[in-house]
Amino acid sequence: MIQAFDTIVVGAGMVGAALALGLGQQGFNVALVDRASPREFQPGAAPDIRVSALSAGSERYLASLGAWPGILAMRATPYQRLAVWDEASSPLRRLLPSRLTEVEFDARRLGASHLGHIVENSITQRALWQAAEAEPGVTLITGHSVRDLSQDHRGARVTLDDDRTLEAQLVVGADGAQSRIRELAGIGVTRDQYQQQAMVISVRYRGAVEDITWQGFYPTGPRAFLPLRPAGDAYPGECWGSLVWYDQPERLAQLKAMNNADLIAELHRQFPERLPELTHIDAKASFPIARQHARHYSQERVVLVGDAAHTINPLAGQGVNLGFQDAQCLQQLLVEARAEQQDIAGLALRQAYEQRRRPANQRMMLAMDLFYHLFSNRIPPLHLARNLGLGAARALPFARNQVARYAMGLDEQLPAPIQGILNRLPRLGGL
Repeated sequence: MIQAFDTIVVGAGMVGAALALGLGQQGFNVALVDRASPREFQPGAAPDIRVSALSAGSERYLASLGAWPGILAMRATPYQRLAVWDEASSPLRRLLPSRLTEVEFDARRLGASHLGHIVENSITQRALWQAAEAEPGVTLITGHSVRDLSQDHRGARVTLDDDRTLEAQLVVGADGAQSRIRELAGIGVTRDQYQQQAMVISVRYRGAVEDITWQGFYPTGPRAFLPLRPAGDAYPGECWGSLVWYDQPERLAQLKAMNNADLIAELHRQFPERLPELTHIDAKASFPIARQHARHYSQERVVLVGDAAHTINPLAGQGVNLGFQDAQCLQQLLVEARAEQQDIAGLALRQAYEQRRRPANQRMMLAMDLFYHLFSNRIPPLHLARNLGLGAARALPFARNQVARYAMGLDEQLPAPIQGILNRLPRLGGL
């Protein structure tokens, strides 16, 4: 038996679930396929180790889907400020006062109530699933993976691992960096593996919930703090937080091998002084980081979104925000194509999607690469250049705030001078 749909979305993570929900709300008949389901929400549980900084633009999108109230009803921590500074030691550092090499972005100066929210990935996914389950146009198919894909001028067919066949005009690959749909569609990627890895540590700290997230840049990579929620009645005066430490794999392996008491002591030695007093480590994990970009975002009746299309250095936590922008763009194009009675997998639609999303994703990927190469070294001229750059950002609040508004999703375009600089830079690694 063949089940027929308008669209099949493979991958029910945050981006795939958002797209399926949005299409279902617009009258599409959508199948949402994933091997697993998000775990049930437990109010008193420790936070998940994977969290994201959702931008104001992503919040608006999730609110339009009806999922944002569900996220707030579970757990989300707003932050009003973001600080970045250079922690590398160098003889050149004395050429600039330390206060000039720290930049702070403040929501109040941007005309906003907050810069974004720190949210556990599982909570964002759970809220989207809850909304999708209530949407008649969305059929959730869980516990099964895709075994095969075929497509022709009439439509696409997906065969699951239980031999079921699903048929649709369009298949969306939202199944992550190791996308099975991308592989079956024959879409290649360019990939560059960074030397560093990222270690994420869920901690409790003494003090109130902080309204700032910050990153100190070291030659081995940044070290970041993300505030989370109060730890509850069982731990009065304490809050949860998430720490991120970028470094060589060997160094992170040493850290992971430490017992919690020794690791807390090492964190206080190696993180900036502003790190609050840590009282407990709940979980820790490390993962490799890479920049990866699909050579094409579509092939016949397959379109890619989110990590299936692109992964970036998680330096500023922009990966999921870019994915939501992909989903929102594709949803809009599909609604317009259907209203005009066009093929929703037609060449014109797929070209329009690529033309809108590839340049925007390239800009963010290039910006993160520039940060990575500029800050992750001990070369004195580059050390001076980055400090001068931070000092200039501090001295030019208008340009700084315009960039921040773009990153938050409040403005759709970068300031013209900055966009011009990015346009003149060579593309890295086949971007």
